[in-house]
Amino acid sequence: MAGDFLRFAEDYTVSTDEVQIVFGEPMREHTSFHVGGGAQIFVRPYSEEALAVGLDLCREYELPRYILGKGTNLLVSDTGVKGVVFDMTALTGWRFDGDSLFALSGSLLRNLAKAAAERSLSGLEFAHGIPGTLGGALTMNAGAYGGEMKDITESVRLMDAKGQIREISAAEMDFGYRHSRMEGSDDIILSAVLRVRPGEREAIEARMRELGERRREKQPLEYPSAGSTFKRPAGHFAGQLIEEAGLKGFAVGGAQVSEKHAGFVINTGRATARDVYTLCEEVTRRVREHSGVELEREVRLWGDF
Repeated sequence: MAGDFLRFAEDYTVSTDEVQIVFGEPMREHTSFHVGGGAQIFVRPYSEEALAVGLDLCREYELPRYILGKGTNLLVSDTGVKGVVFDMTALTGWRFDGDSLFALSGSLLRNLAKAAAERSLSGLEFAHGIPGTLGGALTMNAGAYGGEMKDITESVRLMDAKGQIREISAAEMDFGYRHSRMEGSDDIILSAVLRVRPGEREAIEARMRELGERRREKQPLEYPSAGSTFKRPAGHFAGQLIEEAGLKGFAVGGAQVSEKHAGFVINTGRATARDVYTLCEEVTRRVREHSGVELEREVRLWGDF
């Protein structure tokens, strides 16, 4: 059934006020690593209703589906993704109501932090330098410099695979270290309510500048990457373990362990997804041999590796 649909549709690109559909869209243009093959079907819905229709079609034609934000924690294989990739970045917008911030899942964290600061509202300073969307940040409980999404989340609106919408509390999100209930779930994050608190605009903006300077000083932001490549092992720091294993600057093809921060795998300009994957596997093996610690990737994998 899926094959019949794809044979009918593979030569078409559709764009309306409700949705954009592209066949074979290169995922390297939608991931921060700047690698990856094409999406078999790439769908950008401009409304929740269009998203629900797309999910109906996935069920009808038995197509696997993937949910994409800014692709900042994602490695897509060189052979691409079979099925439907739903790009949520057109579902953006927010509003403030007292000490609460309602935002759609495609909104960029940095824009939410900036908007809060302009209203002298604190709580999102840690998120200003995180490059992803709200939906992605909630999915992995993104955090930095002592703050995490679980600290500021009040509730989350979800759409299930049948297009039904419900709202759950932050407690029901089962937040953990770089984890939430969304992992392995068929639900899709539509929006969330975040907690903010009154503060002084100058102090809030100064804190964001300070954290930005720390990022630029310590992280290889001049290269494509997915941020911290590995989760922090209990009692250790991934970057330190990698450096102690003598892997700073270690490269496979165009992928390299950053010489600036060993916790980052970077694309030096000519990397393939296979280069990045192979490098991560080799780093994991050598760190295990050197220290006995098993590193776990923070970066998600899509496609065949």
